[in-house]
Amino acid sequence: MDCINLGASEYPRLLTEISDPPECLWIRGDRGAFTHIGVAVVGARAASQEGLVAAYEIAFDLARAGVVVISGLARGVDSAAHRGALDGGGRTIAVLGTGIDKVYPAENAELSDQITASGLLVTEFPPGASPEDWHFPRRNRIISGLSKAVVIVEAKEKSGSLITARLAADQGRDVMAVPGTIVGGRNRGANALLRDGAKLVESAVDILQELGVDDGAARRATSPEVVEFTVDEIAEQLKISAGEALARLLEWELTGEVQRIGSGRFRRSRSKV
Repeated sequence: MDCINLGASEYPRLLTEISDPPECLWIRGDRGAFTHIGVAVVGARAASQEGLVAAYEIAFDLARAGVVVISGLARGVDSAAHRGALDGGGRTIAVLGTGIDKVYPAENAELSDQITASGLLVTEFPPGASPEDWHFPRRNRIISGLSKAVVIVEAKEKSGSLITARLAADQGRDVMAVPGTIVGGRNRGANALLRDGAKLVESAVDILQELGVDDGAARRATSPEVVEFTVDEIAEQLKISAGEALARLLEWELTGEVQRIGSGRFRRSRSKV
């Protein structure tokens, strides 16, 4: 683990532009991730399956286009975004609400190790710091501060993700949101952002075009790629039961998004969770 002090040449330039940048950034992993354009993908911890799929696929395609995906290592949308970026062969940055030597939630210990292999864990809290309620709203300014844009995937009216969206707007970052169903209220906050002028996102291409990323990168993001997977792999990625994963795969098979290839395996033209 290392500490990069404010004013050091390696300190991320975008973060110096916010009103209260951390005096010290504790990091673990490849600090080269700071040198690439970053987009935050954040949202509900108790996300729906559709929300998890959206976060994963958007992150997957952003990573294929060379964009670093930034999120908070929380359950739900954050974890799906990190996994999507890794599976897309790209880099991801996880901003922690703990010390660099702590993993929260503990279930993401393996994911945090995968992130450090090609990306970064980042925090302003000193080693040994435990998760505290006030840490997480504070770390959100770092998530948005490191990003050129913030994408909200599922957020209730009083979601912590809306704090990140507000901070992003204050910092002059682009605020974007994935539209969702009005049933149940789980998308009320994200849909309110859209009513207030946030950019509507249906795929990574919408984000890349808004940021002015070259067309070649956008094409790479959505170019066909044969990916095979099993029911158990889908269940693990979505953190759902094998029965729920099988039901989801059957839906995708009916819509033509996946093809059953035998031996309990499925295939589609690009990654799917």
